[in-house]
Amino acid sequence: MKGLFKPKPRTPVELVSHTRQLLIDINTREHKREEKKLELGNAILEIRAVLYGNGGSEPNPDACAQLTQEFFREDTFRLIIMCLPKLDSGARQDTTHVIANLQRQWVNSRLIASEFLEKNIDVMDILIPGYEDSDIAITYGSIARECIRHQCVARYVLESEHVKKFFDYIRIPNFDIASDAASTFKELLTRHKSTVAEFLSRNYDWFFQEYNSKLLESPSYITRRHAIKFLGAVLFDRSNSAVMIRYVSSLDNMRILMNLLRLFVANQNKPPEIVSILVGNREKLLRFFGDFNIDKEDEQFEADKAQVIKEISILEPEDP
Repeated sequence: MKGLFKPKPRTPVELVSHTRQLLIDINTREHKREEKKLELGNAILEIRAVLYGNGGSEPNPDACAQLTQEFFREDTFRLIIMCLPKLDSGARQDTTHVIANLQRQWVNSRLIASEFLEKNIDVMDILIPGYEDSDIAITYGSIARECIRHQCVARYVLESEHVKKFFDYIRIPNFDIASDAASTFKELLTRHKSTVAEFLSRNYDWFFQEYNSKLLESPSYITRRHAIKFLGAVLFDRSNSAVMIRYVSSLDNMRILMNLLRLFVANQNKPPEIVSILVGNREKLLRFFGDFNIDKEDEQFEADKAQVIKEISILEPEDP
């Protein structure tokens, strides 16, 4: 008999409306906040079930479309962003999955999330600075990357002061937060080719000055290693060919990279795999550096090059 009185499931519109009211209550009222947070967590789980399916059932396209339209019709997205710091880790994770799905929902050949964000672009002013709060940094970072999938959002972040902050976020002592910030930075500078090429061309001087000084010359080996790898990915992208030519034509840039290589080969604790690669490519490397010269005579550059050649020449294969 108990099953006969089971409450009727909410429609997608009712579910979003209920969730929105809970968000308003949690953000503005102290009364019964803990009870409302528990109820909100359950509502988010219901939304997730609609978007991802429940058990063996596939998601219903019509229900997903209704839910998406209702979610972005008013201010639910902004409210949920503001409420996230108040939720527990489980509810945050469920919310992140819901937002990721909503970002990709097409309704009547329209990407509803992109249209919403274009009109409410200032939500990025909440998400990006979230890296400064260790409690919410990973959650906000994950949501920010989903938003950057939309070109209008990437362009906004690149043209704002937020992009400059990533050079500091990537160097945050907390490894997990720094890695997450690096992932968002990579998404920002690799997803939308034409937007990135335009940005780098117009902001070349300050961008690479920051990149060189804060990342390539960082005292952290991990930061330098990832910075070199990412720099290669950006410069060797065909859309950034003009920027790449400009970068490699700079003597200052070459000095930085030569110094990094000098430190790399001079490291007495190189992993055996690295030694094997250097030894295996010894002839090519020595031939490259032997033929490599710059237009103007530079004693320090020549000294660095000589040390690199010497270190590579004396390398011996490691025992298996």
